Amino acid sequence: MRVIGTAGHVDHGKSTLVQALTGVHPDRLKEEREREMTIDLGFAFFTLPGGEPVGVVDVPGHRDFIENMLAGVGGIDAVIFVVAADEGVMPQTREHLAILNLLDIPGGVVALTKVDMVDDPEWLDLVEMELREVLESTSLAEAPILRVSARDGTGIDGLLDALDQVLSGTPVRPDLGKPRLPVDRVFTLPGFGTIVTGTLLDGRLEVGSEVEILPRQMRGRIRGLQSHNQKEKEARAGSRTAVNISGVSLEEVERGDWIARPGTYRPTRRLDLQVTLLKDASRPLKHNAEVKLFLGAAEVIARARVLGVEQIRPGEHGWLQLELKKAVIARRGDRFILRRPSPGETIGGGSVLDPHPARRHKRFRRSLIERLEALAAGTPEDVLQETLNSRGFAIVRELESLANLEETQFSRAIEALLAEGTAIRLDTSSSILPESLLAAPASWEAFCRDVLESLEAYHREQPLRTGMPREALRSKLGLPASIFNPGLGRLVGEGQIVDSGGIARLPEHSIAFSSEQKSRIRTLETLIEKNPYAPPTVRMIQEDIGEPAYAALLELGRLVQVSDDVAFRTQDYEKMLETTKSMIQAKGSITVAEFRDRFGTSRKYALAFLEHLDASRVTVRQGDKRKLL
Repeated sequence: MRVIGTAGHVDHGKSTLVQALTGVHPDRLKEEREREMTIDLGFAFFTLPGGEPVGVVDVPGHRDFIENMLAGVGGIDAVIFVVAADEGVMPQTREHLAILNLLDIPGGVVALTKVDMVDDPEWLDLVEMELREVLESTSLAEAPILRVSARDGTGIDGLLDALDQVLSGTPVRPDLGKPRLPVDRVFTLPGFGTIVTGTLLDGRLEVGSEVEILPRQMRGRIRGLQSHNQKEKEARAGSRTAVNISGVSLEEVERGDWIARPGTYRPTRRLDLQVTLLKDASRPLKHNAEVKLFLGAAEVIARARVLGVEQIRPGEHGWLQLELKKAVIARRGDRFILRRPSPGETIGGGSVLDPHPARRHKRFRRSLIERLEALAAGTPEDVLQETLNSRGFAIVRELESLANLEETQFSRAIEALLAEGTAIRLDTSSSILPESLLAAPASWEAFCRDVLESLEAYHREQPLRTGMPREALRSKLGLPASIFNPGLGRLVGEGQIVDSGGIARLPEHSIAFSSEQKSRIRTLETLIEKNPYAPPTVRMIQEDIGEPAYAALLELGRLVQVSDDVAFRTQDYEKMLETTKSMIQAKGSITVAEFRDRFGTSRKYALAFLEHLDASRVTVRQGDKRKLL
């Protein structure tokens, strides 16, 4: 199913022509019928001679309702551009044409209406000649011009045939598997609840499936679907669709919202854009100017940050970063329109380059302009590369959504980047998965440099520590675990660092005591050798050799601390442990006194050691005895 829209000056016969084509008058509001003027969007449908069903969005032509027009024209496949034969080209003729051109509507037909009201054939020729001049250098430059009358039926069959031909040459909307429907109308019916309508821009919607209302991030479930007044189990990309949603009230959704599959899109309040200003815009677009953004069916006030230049003049192309007052949903390549809020004026439009810029840009950085240029005109590989570069690190699923490439294009592009080394995988899976983490080369190099330099500094400052705790390193780098852990894992796999027991170190690092420290340690070991099961207290050892040296002996495994006040040499600790286990196995249990007597030590050391075994779940205490756990 395709969707066409009408466009043209007020009172040039758009709605009457739709009625002649479809049998349905699209004006649904009482005020519209009374004033004989379209105020809001109207909808109808019909079948082309070739058998293809077509939905129609009828838009208002009056300048006071141009913003209503913008809510409906963005999702169409072709346009019926209407010009009345008795009046010819008028102000909104030109403005509507400029909007269609900015939105890059792929094609259409021009309906020269009300020919029954013109008796002079030469007048019709003059109007048609003027039309050709106006259409030159626009997306409708090659569109056929058909003379029609909705009142007596003149040219209607020819118009239908021309529409059939235009749509047959227009590519169908690609199904990227990520459905989204811009809501252009919301209403309720008794017994049904909330119903929204729009043109499904991608993917499919199925009855019974869960949906998310964005940017509100509310959940609902599809109770029913309709297209062309027919119930459907599934709606496909490109169709005018009515969605009956359960779990959502009428007040909780409005025009400008989006219906999508949960988790596939993220709201954004910042956009990077390529923009073209209309030649007849009244003045340049200056930095920090307030504008109205029209995207999908949404209308949002924004602040325009002009990038690379001080201002964009009428007729020029440029780059913008918009700071939005309200979140929207966007994908790379989405078309938009900009208007001045007051006095109202359409000033330009273009396409979304990056729907989720990572940061607020520095306006005149050359690398930024180069990135935007690559996004605007590059190959799929260029687009994917710049998307990854702007993020630094990103999972495959996020990249696919941001790059807005077809599945085959995306797969080939990501394989090319990995083969060239311009994208780096940080996970160890055998194949590329949606959750695989990728890094841009510059970001990976910075990560490696920061990790290695942090460890080098730590080793200099703490030469008697084995290494730096992983969490302390992650905190110093300020990275989320989702990036830090895979990145550190790759460095370990490459042999650039060693990670043991949650302690990270450089491979060449080892604890090195000074000559004085070595001498003090030897003296300590000689002292302990004389009475290994009643060694000096922890405080005494620290006073003798220093706290850093004591901590190093613990990390090196040369000492084992069993309580706040007691530490044994490792070989003595291991002998005590094995002997204690053997005694319990032989007798079934051991007491503090039996341990004390066996090792010729005091109750202080015996109790500290046995309580340590309890805490280590080697033994369990029962009364004054210990048994193996």
